Amino acid sequence: MAIRRAVGAVCASRHRYIRRSLPLSFSIPIPYIQKQSPTRPPAVDDSSAYDVDRISELLSHDAPETGFDLEKALEMSKIKPSPNLWLHILNRFGSSSKSLLTLLNWLQKRPGFEFSMEVFNAMIDSLGKVREFESAWCLILDHIQEDSSRRPDFDSFAIMIRRYTRVGLYRAAIRTYEYACTLDLFNDFESQMNLLEVLLDTLCKGGHFGIASQYVATQRVKDANFLPSIRMYEILLNGCFLSRKHKSAEQLWMQMEEENVKPTVVTYGIFIEGLCRMHRLEMAMEMVEHMKKEGLELNAMVYNPIIDSLGEACRFKEALGMLERFSILENGPTEFTYNSLLKHFCKAGDLVEACNIVRMMIRNKCLPSSVTYSYFFKHLSKEGMVDLSMKLYTKLIRSGYEPDSLSHNAILIMLCEDGNIDLAKQISQDMRARGLDLDLKASIMLFQLLCRFRAYAEAVSEFKDMLQRGHIPPQQMYRMIIKDLEKEKMFEMVKKLDRLMLSVHQSTGKPYICKGSDDSSHERVSYIIAKVEAISDMVKNSKNPRALVERRGSENAVITAKKLTDAILSKAGSR
Repeated sequence: MAIRRAVGAVCASRHRYIRRSLPLSFSIPIPYIQKQSPTRPPAVDDSSAYDVDRISELLSHDAPETGFDLEKALEMSKIKPSPNLWLHILNRFGSSSKSLLTLLNWLQKRPGFEFSMEVFNAMIDSLGKVREFESAWCLILDHIQEDSSRRPDFDSFAIMIRRYTRVGLYRAAIRTYEYACTLDLFNDFESQMNLLEVLLDTLCKGGHFGIASQYVATQRVKDANFLPSIRMYEILLNGCFLSRKHKSAEQLWMQMEEENVKPTVVTYGIFIEGLCRMHRLEMAMEMVEHMKKEGLELNAMVYNPIIDSLGEACRFKEALGMLERFSILENGPTEFTYNSLLKHFCKAGDLVEACNIVRMMIRNKCLPSSVTYSYFFKHLSKEGMVDLSMKLYTKLIRSGYEPDSLSHNAILIMLCEDGNIDLAKQISQDMRARGLDLDLKASIMLFQLLCRFRAYAEAVSEFKDMLQRGHIPPQQMYRMIIKDLEKEKMFEMVKKLDRLMLSVHQSTGKPYICKGSDDSSHERVSYIIAKVEAISDMVKNSKNPRALVERRGSENAVITAKKLTDAILSKAGSR
């Protein structure tokens, strides 16, 4: 099969040569290992497994957001609650947080339910993932006055800070930190500084270095005795390079020298990695020489980014020389070191040299992992080498490996591009059996393949599964299947998809567009208006605000219902 895309101008000619010279007896070395166990929640017994399946079935209902119906169904199910059960449900339906909130409230009322901080924090994280911050705060505030074993802990507030920052709500993240510092849990200086480091780290990783730097400056104005720790300087340095602000990093380094803050090996490692990330390899090499003069011992934090950068620049001879110097140290190359070189050999199309790196790993007793082989799968996928990919996949399984999510997704995308629906469905089933999620691209391509082969029931199931994993499918994809279903006169499936898209609108605020047949459009608008009226009635009749929050998971139900009603009535009037 023809090459679908080049690997870059620098390595293009080398790439073509290697493809021609690949030996007929070519084989990727795979050592036999003791069978790995994929990461999964704690095991459950047979009765709990039945409960997981039963709850999963209830949560998979067409309209899981209808709190009363779900609660009644749970009452009739005779399910025995346990923390392990809850973790399994969160793992499977981590993005259906409104239904999960109803489930948690029900579980906590059941006799024999044991409170678990792990479950509590997992629920907060799940709610934050889909921006249900009001519901997350309701959980936190409900437990803030409890005894110490049931009170929100350090991780609870760290999760809220991270989730706020990841969606760009950095002011809310800062307010969360400041509120936490008023609690007894954070009444000592060390706890406050640890949480401040979480805040700064999250801000910097989220691309808000300027906000983080400004907040530290504000703290210094408020408290003349406040001095950033070496860890805070390292976080800010990393933030400078993530934001590609090389000059700010240099100024920060000078500030450290002025305040007699002595850089450690970690500080140098961050600076060198940042320089390498900005393709200033020569400056990074100069920093290495400076470290040697200071008498600091070089380690993986220093060698790894330089070897990675040399490989990225296709300077493989120098990279291998650096690897050799690294090998003589007591703590020599790590898996990351080998993997970075192997990754760039694969990008350059040099599978023979990539295999030599694997052999070197085995000789040096650094066994390759599933991540190591994922780079082979990525390259083979780009080249459309289906047979070699499937042989490698089969051999890995037989050798005791569990290919990771990246490998599975690469294989699935390749099979979808090749139009091999049977193998694509098999890989998809294997992924689910191993607890691995399809990424958005793999999901879309599998969905399109199923539609192309008119497997509409499976396509709708895949569409629903995407929503449950928190992926919002493109509108074009939604319109495509609606058009195909209407052409096949499958109007029940059209209604089902409309209800699914409505649930996405309610939980995320994304625009909802009815694209069904003209005959059923009035019915769908009536269905939506009836649903909104039911929500409004619940709001009007509820005398207990806490009960309203538990049922709907939002303190703004009245406003949300009114906005949704107005939008739908306006749309209905324009028809």
